[in-house]
Amino acid sequence: MPHRVPTADQSAAELKRQIEHERTGQPFLVWRDDEGVQRLLALAGRERVVIGREPGADLSIAGDEAISRIHAEIWRAGGSWVIADDGLSTNGTVVDGDRLLSRRRLADRDLIVVGGTGILFRDPAGAEAARPTRAVSSDSPPAMGPVQRRVLIALCRPLGTGHTFAAAPASNRAIATELHMSLGAVKSNLRALFEKFGVDELPQNQKRTALAEQALRRGAVRPSELEG
Repeated sequence: MPHRVPTADQSAAELKRQIEHERTGQPFLVWRDDEGVQRLLALAGRERVVIGREPGADLSIAGDEAISRIHAEIWRAGGSWVIADDGLSTNGTVVDGDRLLSRRRLADRDLIVVGGTGILFRDPAGAEAARPTRAVSSDSPPAMGPVQRRVLIALCRPLGTGHTFAAAPASNRAIATELHMSLGAVKSNLRALFEKFGVDELPQNQKRTALAEQALRRGAVRPSELEG
């Protein structure tokens, strides 16, 4: 079954893998295979990536019948990555909602759609270089009290190195047990953290994973703090 948005409803384990790739600073691609499993392809060391249903393609998506056997190509051009299908495909290629009519330089978080499958292009180093200087502070972690930090670290604990991949960050009860706090105190601190990290308006079932993602991306929680 094709998946148009490969990061939709992703698990904490999938998010953790992406963050690990982001920290290398190297570009990579994210998509879901025929079984719905999220896949990542690092582009470091590659000059060209062929996308298609062909089993020998670098990025092969065999289960999407709307994809041509050889559908599109991505290649390195200097310090950038460029995509084109140059008439290779029957149904065409779309990048960020625009049909690809010629070659196009890819930018961080561009969504490439081939057939019914979405492929997310990530270029962490390129995104950092393109960010205006005045916006750098927006990625800095917000000020937190010591109790809020402890709650945040406990929330992210299942994502730490040395732990089995988890489907979600720690539950309120797990946090309360670790920190010897009441459930009410945990919930109160989490509400404050949701607001500080700008995820308070998300649906309730997305807030915890979004908060953990923001904490790890913005350096509010370091991997070394999750060990033990």
